Amino acid sequence: MNIAQIAPLYEAVPPKFYGGTERVVAHLCDALVELGHEVTLFAAADAQTKARLFAVRDQPIRLDAAPLKSDLAAHLAMLYEAKRRSAQFDILHFHVDLLHFPMFEQQAQKTVTTLHGRLDLKDLTAAYDRWPSFGLVSISNHQRRPLPNANWLATVGHGVPPCQYTFYARPAGCYLAFLGRMSPEKRPDVAIRLARRAGIPLKIAAKVDAADVLYFDTVVRPLLDDPLIDFIGEIGDERKSEFLDNALALLFPIDWPEPFGLVMIEAMACGTPVIAWNCGAVPEVIDDGVTGFIVNSEEEALAAIARARDVDRRQVRAVFDRRFTASTMARNYLNVYARLLEAQRLGHAS
Repeated sequence: MNIAQIAPLYEAVPPKFYGGTERVVAHLCDALVELGHEVTLFAAADAQTKARLFAVRDQPIRLDAAPLKSDLAAHLAMLYEAKRRSAQFDILHFHVDLLHFPMFEQQAQKTVTTLHGRLDLKDLTAAYDRWPSFGLVSISNHQRRPLPNANWLATVGHGVPPCQYTFYARPAGCYLAFLGRMSPEKRPDVAIRLARRAGIPLKIAAKVDAADVLYFDTVVRPLLDDPLIDFIGEIGDERKSEFLDNALALLFPIDWPEPFGLVMIEAMACGTPVIAWNCGAVPEVIDDGVTGFIVNSEEEALAAIARARDVDRRQVRAVFDRRFTASTMARNYLNVYARLLEAQRLGHAS
C-alpha cells in the first residue's frame, strides 16, 4: 500500500521535547514501513523517519527563531504539495484537523483524518456537517461525544515502540512523576499538593507554553519552593524512559476531557502504574487496579499512591504490549485503509 502521512508543522517529527501528535505520526510512519508499506511523510525537514520524507518547511514552527511567521501559510503550502502528488498514493492520512477539507473535497474517499484534539468547540459541528464525506478516526470513544453524527470510521488508540522504553520490575527511585505540560487542565498544582500530603518526592518534567506562563507564575511557581518538589523542566525522548522507569507512579490529575493521554501509555511501557483522574479517555486507557488507579478525588488519589508499590509492574507492561505498541496502532490503521480501498473498488465496480 502506498500511503501519505501529512503531519502538523508545529513540532519536529518526532518532537525534540514535548509534543503528542507529531510523536504519534512518527511512530505510525516507522511501524507502517516495518510492516512493508510505502510511506511518504509530509513534514518539516528535520524529521527523523523510516518513511520517504517530503520536506515542506526548513524547520518546525516552534523551533524557528524567526520573530514573524505564519503557521497558516506553512500548512497551506504543505497541503498544496500533497494535493499535487495525491495521485501517487492509495491513501492520504491527515493529522491537521480539518484544514485540508476544502482543498481535498474531490478526493475525500481516499482520505483518512485522525482528530487529535478536543472536539467540544463552537463551530466544529457545523464544519463537520458541511464536509461529511471525509472519514474520521477518533483516538478514543470519549473524544467523539461532541460529534456523534460525524463520519467516524474507527477509534484507533495511540501506540509507541516498545524498544524505546526500558522495563524495570522494581523502580530504582522513590518518587512520584508528573510529565507533560504546565497548564491548568493538566493540574500540576494538584500533583504537587498530593506529593506534599503523601510525603513523597515529586519530579516534574513539564513544558511551559507561552499561553500558560501566567498560570505557572501565579499558581505553580510558588509551590516549587519545597524540598520534596523537583522541577526538571521539559525533557526529550532520550531522558523520558529513565524518568518514568524509576518512578513509583505517574500522577495524571487532569481536569479536562483528555482525548487520549499519550504519557499514560509511555509510563505503562516502563511498567510504571498511572494514577489518573476519571476524565476523558482515562477509563479507556487505564485498567483500574491493574495498570494503575482511576480516581475521583484527592483522597482517592492518596489512597492509590499508598497502593502503588503493590501493582505488578510486569502486568502493566504486559497490558501495554497487548494494546498500545506502535505496531498495534499501525495494524489498526491498516484495517481502516483496507476498508476504504475496498469501498473505492466496489464504488468503481458499480
